[in-house]
Amino acid sequence: MSEQMKAAYYDEYGELDQVKTGELDKPEAGEGEVLIRVKAAGVNPVDAAVARGMLDSAIPGEFPAIPGWDVAGVIEGRGHAARRFEEGDEVYAYARRPKVQHGTFAEYVALPEAYVAKRPQKISMEEAGGIPLVGLTAYQSLFDAGKLEEGQTVLILGASGGVGTSGIQLAKSAGANVIGVASEKNHEYMKELGADETIDYKDNHVGEALAEIEPDGVDLIFHCSRGDAFSQVMETGVLKDGGHIVSITKSKPDISDDINFQYVFVEPNAAQLDKLTEIADDGKLEVHVSKTYNLDEAADALKDIESLHTRGKLIVTP
Repeated sequence: MSEQMKAAYYDEYGELDQVKTGELDKPEAGEGEVLIRVKAAGVNPVDAAVARGMLDSAIPGEFPAIPGWDVAGVIEGRGHAARRFEEGDEVYAYARRPKVQHGTFAEYVALPEAYVAKRPQKISMEEAGGIPLVGLTAYQSLFDAGKLEEGQTVLILGASGGVGTSGIQLAKSAGANVIGVASEKNHEYMKELGADETIDYKDNHVGEALAEIEPDGVDLIFHCSRGDAFSQVMETGVLKDGGHIVSITKSKPDISDDINFQYVFVEPNAAQLDKLTEIADDGKLEVHVSKTYNLDEAADALKDIESLHTRGKLIVTP
């Protein structure tokens, strides 16, 4: 009989209440893989969407399925030809695989070592567990897709969320100017993270407010929110000629074909995680952990993140 581990899992897509906790087979490290003892797993809105089956057409699932795509933990085993890490190394990873099945809300997860990087040492294990998905999403959006450079200006729509707050910090670490859009209650928080200017989407036409701040326009619009702010910005014409728009929420926005637009669905990337580790250890990337949950509370964690009313990161600690 296979060795067992404790995990949160579900047997079919549907309501989050059906996420339960029990014993499943402990994974083994295959060729080129490492076995990670999970210490912290970040909770993200996509985890709830996956559990509801909302991504089933894009990413197939196999049951029982364990939620979670973020992990920080300790290397406990290595498969054939996996030699980048030693047992006992503290690491983190964005653990999305081609199939929904083996997630991180469990005591162990096996991953290709190509997904994995040494975790930042100047922050806690729980804080490190909240970085991979949001950090890589922001990094790939700002720099790979958005081509953001020192001295340029980026507008971040949804700047107080997990991806947005990472985006503020990464943009500032690269020497860019940041304008963050969120509700007024989060403005001080965004400024603490480095935002140069803030806009309240509730009591403003965001495009008109932006035009007052940056009459010459912005170089990059990073769209990681829902609602009317994006359309308000676009109708005001505040994107510079040759500027970029990057979205993680709209794959086909109603914009002109001559605009540099890219939709980003984050990919695992250990080399970029290494860069995030450097930035975090330089004190330029912080994670605010607002709440932790044990495995038995995984369904509650998914419900809380789905509400979109959380601030900071939610973390499952097996």
